Amino acid sequence: MNKTLQLLLRALLLLCATSLFATNGSVLIGIGAKSRAMGGSGIGVSHGADSALINPSLISSIKNKHEISFGGTLFMPDVSNSMGQAGFNNTDKKSSADKSVIPSVSLATKVNDSFAWGVGMWGTAGMGVDYRDSINNFNMVTNLQLMQFGVPLAYSVNNFSIGITPIIQYGSLDISYSGTLDVSIPYGAGATADVSHDTGVSQDLSMGYNIGLSYVISDVTLGLSYKSKIDMEYDGQISGATADFAAFGLFGGSVLKNTLSTPAEIGFGASYKMKAHTIALDIKQIQWSDAKGYKDFKWENQNVLILGYEYRTSLWALRLGYNYGENPIKEQATNTADATASAINMFNLLGFPAIVESHYTFGGSYIFDKTTSLDLAYTYAPEVTKTYSTSQFAGFGPTNPTQIETKHSQTSFSIGLNYSF
Repeated sequence: MNKTLQLLLRALLLLCATSLFATNGSVLIGIGAKSRAMGGSGIGVSHGADSALINPSLISSIKNKHEISFGGTLFMPDVSNSMGQAGFNNTDKKSSADKSVIPSVSLATKVNDSFAWGVGMWGTAGMGVDYRDSINNFNMVTNLQLMQFGVPLAYSVNNFSIGITPIIQYGSLDISYSGTLDVSIPYGAGATADVSHDTGVSQDLSMGYNIGLSYVISDVTLGLSYKSKIDMEYDGQISGATADFAAFGLFGGSVLKNTLSTPAEIGFGASYKMKAHTIALDIKQIQWSDAKGYKDFKWENQNVLILGYEYRTSLWALRLGYNYGENPIKEQATNTADATASAINMFNLLGFPAIVESHYTFGGSYIFDKTTSLDLAYTYAPEVTKTYSTSQFAGFGPTNPTQIETKHSQTSFSIGLNYSF
């Protein structure tokens, strides 16, 4: 990658900074306003140039020779956390990381009836919180941002298409916190440790790929997609964040490695068109349990169900959707032999609370003429509350916590401007 592209990726990441905009775990439910308005569906239904990351075989379905799509999403997550005694009315602290902007640019070109290619740059995933003024929350600040650059290639014969998008992924990770931890259980009365980490942002560049297949039978489109795992190395972040805990015997006495992989995904999609109506269904699995870093913090594989609907006329389109992905962060059972489970519960819910599950989506398009259209989407994820045990930490700061509770909901607005010629 040349220096100019690397600087551009960094600039785009700055637009996204300081918010948790994850939906299915730390992965956006969809790329582009059309997909997001239909719940994130896109494995078995085409969204033109924006299909490059969902199912690249579908870029071949663009209506004209060229299609360009510019867009972005404004995310407004609402995350709060409390640490304290079980059975008491503990005070919630709201995360200050409550807004972010995620850009996307897609271009697709038909070379002939059999071959199409494109290029694009997309914000694809991220999460983070900001409790820097809350000693009861370790003054925790986290921020993960991912941007992907890809060149989709699609080949079609008869009603069958195959596509691949080689990916260059650029990411940044920052974890900082500070506090005093009392681990009297099980390490003896009065046992305490000052824990802290703040080394600034770490960045990495890595490669992966997306593969897609699609087959059209009359008014039915079937699709398959696979996204490869992408290993990212963030120097000093995870090892530094766990070093003080490991020195006190947690995590088996060893610091965790700095690799945080973007998980592999595999999915199936189908859509059915009946005159002005289109119904879409996607089913996919996000393989957190095989992704380095997430695996260390016991994230589980996430099965995602997506339903989408579109009603289209010559001047406008209306879209609805629903997306459900079960929370991949499960409570770890605590015991008096090892406080690691309490540490994992705390890190997951305090620093990386990707716990939202259901998403309700709505949107539409206005078609100005044969070349230009505008897409809009609204996404709402209702509040989810999770309470996990930290009972192995006898006391922390002034709160003496035995549990951690996190509440998380999301609202987002997306816009896309399309030009085809």
